[in-house]
Amino acid sequence: MEPVRPAVDAYLLDWITQQPLRREWFFEKRDGNCRLMGSFAVRLAETAPIWGRAVAPIAEWVSRTLWSSRSRLSRQPTPPTRLTENHRRQARGRSSGLPAERTPKLPVVCRVCGALIKTGQRYCAACAPAISKAELVKAARRGRVAAHSDEAEAQRGKTQRRQHAARRAWKSSDFPGWLNEEIYREKIQPKLAGVTVSTIARALGVSEPHAAAIRGGQRLPHPRHWLRLARLVGVLFGVT
Repeated sequence: MEPVRPAVDAYLLDWITQQPLRREWFFEKRDGNCRLMGSFAVRLAETAPIWGRAVAPIAEWVSRTLWSSRSRLSRQPTPPTRLTENHRRQARGRSSGLPAERTPKLPVVCRVCGALIKTGQRYCAACAPAISKAELVKAARRGRVAAHSDEAEAQRGKTQRRQHAARRAWKSSDFPGWLNEEIYREKIQPKLAGVTVSTIARALGVSEPHAAAIRGGQRLPHPRHWLRLARLVGVLFGVT
């Protein structure tokens, strides 16, 4: 058994990492010993012929090694190969050894309840909503932690200082007379739907969430951005 133990262990480890173990597969005795129930033992026993075929050539090799160490002569040069039938194959001119046989494929089951599912899925239809909700909660928690990291706070402070400096440097006298909030809301903002969020963010020097809010109309940008957005969507009433 020991020479093929890595293959057996790999099969079992692959099983327990891909699928949950069911409670009904085990029975715990009063003394703490755990026994396998029949339904689980049957599934494990189905793989026994494969491990037997893997052990067979090793067992015959050990037999030949022990046979060659005999001190007295024997009419038979080597022991019979009843497990692999290599001698018969060689006598018939066929290649020796047994054909390679793959380990049985594991059924694809839900990682929560163990129900059978399609290949490529991880959870059944009943368990998927709860898992998705839990993953969203975890992702939101990670996002909040990342948003308050030292690096994020430093970047946010840098951006705020840049925005404040830009507001102080902006002069309303440089603003074109035709461009007001009404023109922005009626002529410019609706056309932003045809511009990507990343393009708006790069044009204004703001974050993509901020740009998304401007594009969707949830946030009114500072007037210094109106002319740049007007040029971005092609609304220029004769003004260069």
